[in-house]
Amino acid sequence: MHVPDGFINAPVSAAAGVVAAGAVAVSLKGARRELDERTAPLAGLVAAFIFAVQMLNFPVAAGTSGHLLGGALAAILVGPYTGILCISVVLLMQGILFADGGLTALGVNILDMGIVTTVVAYALFRALVGVLPRTRRSMTAASFVAALVSVPAAACAFTLMYWIGGTTDIPIGKVFTAMAGVHVLIGIGEAAITALTVGAVIAVRPDLVHGARGLTAPLKLRVDGELVDAPTREPVAASPAARSDRGLWVTGLVTALVLAGFVSFYASASPDGLEKVASDQGIDKKAEEHASKDSPLADYGVKDVSDARISGGLAGVIGVGATLVAGSGAFYVVTRRRRTKVESAAAGSRTGEKV
Repeated sequence: MHVPDGFINAPVSAAAGVVAAGAVAVSLKGARRELDERTAPLAGLVAAFIFAVQMLNFPVAAGTSGHLLGGALAAILVGPYTGILCISVVLLMQGILFADGGLTALGVNILDMGIVTTVVAYALFRALVGVLPRTRRSMTAASFVAALVSVPAAACAFTLMYWIGGTTDIPIGKVFTAMAGVHVLIGIGEAAITALTVGAVIAVRPDLVHGARGLTAPLKLRVDGELVDAPTREPVAASPAARSDRGLWVTGLVTALVLAGFVSFYASASPDGLEKVASDQGIDKKAEEHASKDSPLADYGVKDVSDARISGGLAGVIGVGATLVAGSGAFYVVTRRRRTKVESAAAGSRTGEKV
């Protein structure tokens, strides 16, 4: 659903950019509460993984494909504030390096694909978790529903922005019907990918999943018709190697590299939901050439590499690496600032005590 330059006029694009910038600024502050030295590397990996999976377009209807948006997945794994930052990093890398999503429309894309999907998905996820039993199965089911709803929500957000600032005169009813219809189907794919990923991580490391905090509630037993806490055993101290995050991080990175570097070659070549609707309805009449169209990685291929498989694979691997470095660097700075503040507060407290 990457919006190119020229779909939305300059005033609305600028307004969306202001909103997106404000949301990113708020998210930078919020991410300090969500991230620490253990979870910051996971956040960088989540951004790289979402970049990789977005290369895997899957067919949803005749001549139409879809791909992961990732807002729900990021929010549930690393938190809503950090999730917005993850999607923003992905969109920035795609726009600058791969000419995917307009640069003047970057604010539109962050607002649509990053903020709307993340906020809608996480709000719905928390609401469902609040009423469902706190089990891994419930978490996975809530992830599925939240991701499913987030995609048509983003489609509606684009329709609203097009209604306000579209550059072509297309009846808004037609745009809404077409966008909502195809993105409900894409939402099913988004939901399946999100639920499978969240379920897999919860199964091995629920302590690293932001949305699964508090998952391990005391086991209840029914005694004489009443529920009581089951006796608990003393926890066995896990070895540092067993509790290390390195295995999960390496597994996730290898998976992202394989998806982007190899599996992406077999992705559907059909236009995605927005591209198909834009072509059918005439929204793309005033689409503009991308400012990065001459990038050596434009259109997810390496310039001057003639073999399509190798070219696309190399581009995918480079993209995963660039997103990982950019995301990890940003999240490292966030956690460093948090630690500096904590240390300063602690130093001030000790000074006050001495006085």
